[in-house]
Amino acid sequence: MANRWWIYQKERFPLVGHGVLIAAFSFSAVCFSSLLRDDATLPAWPTFLVAYGTAFLFFLQLRIADEFKDFEEDSRYRPYRPVPRGLVTLRELGTVGMLGALGQLALGLWLHPPLVLVLAGVWLYLVLMSKEFFVGEWLRARPIPYMLSHMVIVPLIDFYATACDWSPRGAGAPHGLLWFVAVSYFNGLVIEMGRKIRAPEDEEAGVNTYSFLWGRRNAVLAWLAAMSTTALCAVLAARQIDFVGPLSVWLGLLLILASGTAWRFLRAPTSRGGKQIENISGLWTIGMYLSLGAAPLLWRWWHFTRGAS
Repeated sequence: MANRWWIYQKERFPLVGHGVLIAAFSFSAVCFSSLLRDDATLPAWPTFLVAYGTAFLFFLQLRIADEFKDFEEDSRYRPYRPVPRGLVTLRELGTVGMLGALGQLALGLWLHPPLVLVLAGVWLYLVLMSKEFFVGEWLRARPIPYMLSHMVIVPLIDFYATACDWSPRGAGAPHGLLWFVAVSYFNGLVIEMGRKIRAPEDEEAGVNTYSFLWGRRNAVLAWLAAMSTTALCAVLAARQIDFVGPLSVWLGLLLILASGTAWRFLRAPTSRGGKQIENISGLWTIGMYLSLGAAPLLWRWWHFTRGAS
C-alpha cells in the first residue's frame, strides 16, 4: 500500500520539490504580511505551520481535482499515468482530498477560528474550478480564458496564507497586500506556461501544451512576458516594504538567465532546453518569494535585534 502512494507522489506530486516551493510560497506570504504591519519580529511558529500545512494541502487537492477532471482524456491518451493504469483509484484520491480538507479545517480552527471564513472562500473557488465553472466545453475551446480563470486559485491560497498572520491580530488585510497577491497570480502563470513548453519530440497526442497551441516562439514570449509582469508587480510590492534595490538586482539576474535559456531553446528546441525552462520557472518562483518576503523580514529582524542589544 505505502509503495503505491510513494510511486504516485513521485510521478504526480513530488513531495520534496513541491514542498520546497510551497514552503517558500507560504513562508514569504506570512513574512510579507508581517512587514506590511511594520513588525520587525519573526511571526510565531504556529502561523508558519498553519500557512504551510494549509497551502500544501490545497496544492495537493488541486492535483487530485485534475486527476478527476482529466481521467477520460488520460485514459485515452496517457494510459501510463497512475490512475488510468490502476496504481491508485479516483475514490482513494477523493478520500485523500476530503481528509486534507478536514486537516485544513482543524488547522484554521486551532490558529484562529475566523480563518475558516477565508478558507471556505478558497474551497468554493476550488470546487467551481474543478467543475470548470459549469462551462467546461466553452473553456476547453479557449486556452487563454481557461488558464487565466484557473490561475485565480493561486492568489486566493496566498491570501489565506497572509491571513494566518493578520487575521489573528483582529485587523483587516494590511495596505499594500494587493501587489503581493498579484505577484502570486503572475507567478502561477510562469509556472503553468513553463511546464508546458516542450521540444517537438516531447509533444504528446491529446496534450495541449502551449508550445503546441501557440507555437514555440509565441509560447516562450508569453512565458517571458509573464515573468516580466511578475517582476513589475514584485517591485511595486517591494516599494511597500522598502526593499526595491536588492529585489531588483536579484530579479534582473534571473531575467537575464531566463532570456538566455529561452533564446537557446528557440534556436535549438531540445528536451533539455524544455526542461531548463521548467526548472527556471521553479527557481524564479522560489527566488521571487524569498526575496520579497523572507529575506527582507530576516534583514529587518537582524537589524532590530542588533539595535536592541
